Amino acid sequence: MIIRHLSLSFLFLLLVLNAMSCAETTSSDEATVITNATIIDGTGSDRFTGDLLIQDGVIKEIGTVDRDRFPNASIIDAEGRVVAPGFIDLHSHGDPLETPDFENFLSMGVTSISLGQDGRSAAVEDVDSWMRSVDEVGTGPNILHFKGHGTLRQLTDSPQEPDLPEEKLDEMMSLMRSSMEAGSFGMSTGLEYQFGRYTTMDELTALGEIVAEFDGVVMSHVRNEDDDQVEESIRELIEQGEKSGAKVHVSHIKIVYGNDPSRADDVLQVMNEARERGVEVTADVYPYAASFTGIGIVFPDWATEGDYDQIVADRREELAEYLRNRVNMRNGPEATLFGTAPWAGMTLADVAEELDKPFEDVLIDDIGPRGASAAYFVMNENVMQRFLQDPFVMVSSDGSPTMRHPRGYGSFAKIIRKYVVEEELLTLEEAVFKMNGQSAELLGLSDSEKVEIPRGMIKEGFAADLVIFDPEQVRDTADFENPHQLAEGFEWVLVNGVAVIENGEINENRPAGVIRRR
Repeated sequence: MIIRHLSLSFLFLLLVLNAMSCAETTSSDEATVITNATIIDGTGSDRFTGDLLIQDGVIKEIGTVDRDRFPNASIIDAEGRVVAPGFIDLHSHGDPLETPDFENFLSMGVTSISLGQDGRSAAVEDVDSWMRSVDEVGTGPNILHFKGHGTLRQLTDSPQEPDLPEEKLDEMMSLMRSSMEAGSFGMSTGLEYQFGRYTTMDELTALGEIVAEFDGVVMSHVRNEDDDQVEESIRELIEQGEKSGAKVHVSHIKIVYGNDPSRADDVLQVMNEARERGVEVTADVYPYAASFTGIGIVFPDWATEGDYDQIVADRREELAEYLRNRVNMRNGPEATLFGTAPWAGMTLADVAEELDKPFEDVLIDDIGPRGASAAYFVMNENVMQRFLQDPFVMVSSDGSPTMRHPRGYGSFAKIIRKYVVEEELLTLEEAVFKMNGQSAELLGLSDSEKVEIPRGMIKEGFAADLVIFDPEQVRDTADFENPHQLAEGFEWVLVNGVAVIENGEINENRPAGVIRRR
């Protein structure tokens, strides 16, 4: 009996060991080990060397990984290259149901993009259903959703006037709440645009309170970015933060036709003073001296609504004079480069010459306030660089797969090529922090209590959103003549542990979907 009992015990032990062996073999098959890495972890700390073990889309170990434990693991030798967290684009555009691959973002190392910016998001009431549709399609990068304030007005058929009827504001608040409950990261505003320009502080505060309740962020294309009005516009956003309790964030911070670099310090001081009062206010910037938006930006507000033909008939001379002065103040018709057909790649001056008429008449008769989008060369490089260096300013692209502006294909690569390697304006550790860790902290992506799997930094337990690159080889190849050229130099890009770029080649993997904020 004793011998039989020992035999059974031994048999049981063999079965347990065999099961453990099988489990290890299974995990080995699914494991990826990145060896010989120079790791910049996204926290702003100094780089260090080590290995990374990735399993189930998560970073399991950092340091020296015993590869004998994982004989079947995929090995990526990163010797001579940097491994960093994938970049987070705080201000992006695009439709994941139309272009789910988002190769433009992946090729510049971006693994998470924030959609629904400038007050415009997918025009759906049921955000949860929209998110599930995106998940079913699958995307290259992770998708972060913001509810557009202009879209709220549009969905509720709110009148284009300052003081909304109480029932309309209640409808907007209800939609905002359901969006946050579905997992949105906050609300975006576009106060310079049609659906945002009539908004009052009472409306902004009421919606901001809901964002604050869920510890989200209000992202704002502020009311006016012109040199003489940008500070007041940022103060309006800060007031929204003070009254509602929400974190507020200035999207694509800039000063239009502000050529004195000290003006950047004036604007930053407004934000510094607010932080001293306890307001959480930050900003992002893209590394180009030209903006991109609809041509309506040069038209007066009174010409963008109502019966346009009647407005032209009644006030043509007034409109022509306004457009002439406005465009000349914005560096002239040569500084407006169209990005939409049939004039894509031509300046306003080129079109005026081709049509043999004054540029203001081209705008009135041939284009109109909604007839085109364009790049506007109205910013100062030194002002932008000063914003980039500020410790509370992060990086975005404000780009998309389709717009004719190189920022959608080059922003993050340009930061590394020009401002880290060539000009040494930032250290690589500082740049990486601005491009992922700091953004993750702002949004709550790095907090396991706010998202299912934290990300944005290289830490154990964090999602394996990673980029592997030699900084000296990173190139932004897009320019204004050829804005849709992919960035180069990011040899490996992993999203949720799955390679979407392998040895410099983009594949067809779509390992992502919508990240929901708890």
